[in-house]
Amino acid sequence: MEYEPVIGLEVHVQLRTRSKMFCGCAADYQIADANTRVCPVCMAMPGVLPVVNKRAVEFTIAAGLALNCSIAELTKFDRKNYGYPDLMKGYQISQMDLPIAENGYMNLPDSETVPGGHRVGITRIHLEEDVARLTHIGAGPGSYSLMDINRAGVPLMECVSEPDIRSAAQAEAYILELQSTMRYLGISTANMEEGSFRCDANVSIRPKGAREFGKRVEVKNMNRVRAVVRAIEHEIERQTEIAEKGGVLPQETRGWDDEKGITLEQRSKEEANDYRYFPEPDIPPIYIERAWVDEIRSGLPELANSRRARFAGEYGLSQYDADLLTASRATADYFENVVRARDYSGDKLQSFSKESANWINGEMARLVNADVDPAAVITESKVTPAQFAELVELFQSRTINNNASKQVLAEMFASGRDAGDIVDEKGLRKVDDADALDPIIDKVISDNDQAIDDYLSGKETAIRYLVGQVMKATRGAADANVAAELIQEKIGSLTKR
Repeated sequence: MEYEPVIGLEVHVQLRTRSKMFCGCAADYQIADANTRVCPVCMAMPGVLPVVNKRAVEFTIAAGLALNCSIAELTKFDRKNYGYPDLMKGYQISQMDLPIAENGYMNLPDSETVPGGHRVGITRIHLEEDVARLTHIGAGPGSYSLMDINRAGVPLMECVSEPDIRSAAQAEAYILELQSTMRYLGISTANMEEGSFRCDANVSIRPKGAREFGKRVEVKNMNRVRAVVRAIEHEIERQTEIAEKGGVLPQETRGWDDEKGITLEQRSKEEANDYRYFPEPDIPPIYIERAWVDEIRSGLPELANSRRARFAGEYGLSQYDADLLTASRATADYFENVVRARDYSGDKLQSFSKESANWINGEMARLVNADVDPAAVITESKVTPAQFAELVELFQSRTINNNASKQVLAEMFASGRDAGDIVDEKGLRKVDDADALDPIIDKVISDNDQAIDDYLSGKETAIRYLVGQVMKATRGAADANVAAELIQEKIGSLTKR
């Protein structure tokens, strides 16, 4: 029997607010010493009252709008009771039946891994508080755990998809598109490695063509996109093998062991009634005015999916270049500011745009990635878009060659100086005048008898060596093609004497 995987993803997104979800403590727990971002509220002291972070609600509305959701007019918070020791209250303030956003969708773009694209429904997006961080010391008798409360209470947004995903490749595309959306909105760093973007996968299988769902397995402990893909692939294979042998698949929660490449049983899967939800009595219902929603909607940026299509159409970019540029909002913004620094249109606009994209995706990306600051982004570099546009013009007009352009960009990146000033100071303007190159080529020929003999004996590669010597003598300013032609002419005239 052929089986079909059915996959739904639950993604927790830490929001980039200055303070926690229900108190005034700073939310920058990553850079703080343990248990220093705490107060009576997030430590669950008796008699304290939570106060909702308005900014977190606003971010969740923005995410809902970006994912084509309906925004609730009335929302509320609930108590989710469970026995884990990572929240001092013994319950988590979350949302059950009245989430902020629901009934949305995400369109996955057409790609090699998702041919034709794919639509994934968004069931709901709700707000809750993050939990404390536990560090387990040792195993067996004498083992213990340490608790850092700094993370407890940090705003956490949960985005739950419909079970519309049918492969690990689609799951990967969904995660990457969701990460991109969160980053474009500016509401989260969405980095899995630092814990601000956490994904649980619900995986089941069913006979192909069947309408009923099978027993789902929730897979946790995946801290990289690649880990999610591997875990889903493993779980599909494991469940299919059990089904083919006539075994029974229980509904359970399993953890992913990245080193072994397998999932391990953790516990039976809880249902909603296991958490004994009831309305949070200390937080009144929240009425979301339509004027507020419209204001948030008007401030939404153009998202990556739309920008990709526009870059391809308006600037004539390849799908590959458009994908690279729009992977980061900062890079996409920088590219557009470079293009807008020149008042071009038509074919000139597309030619300049393609050249700019080549340099931004290539040499500029290399410089940014090599920066000592791991958080560096292109918009924080010393090279302004106008300065970058000047460099592209100098290269496109062949005023400077490829090697000189790289040298100039590196100097601009380090100093913030204008391209033209660096070119003039270092004498890098391309030399393609025969009269200027003649004496240099004569000297190269006279100093390299062996290379001349090699060329005359049929070794065409000797010309490249001689051109290299000309480039070295001119500090890369010579036109390599012109130099090669002149060298061949001069060697030819020598043999005719």
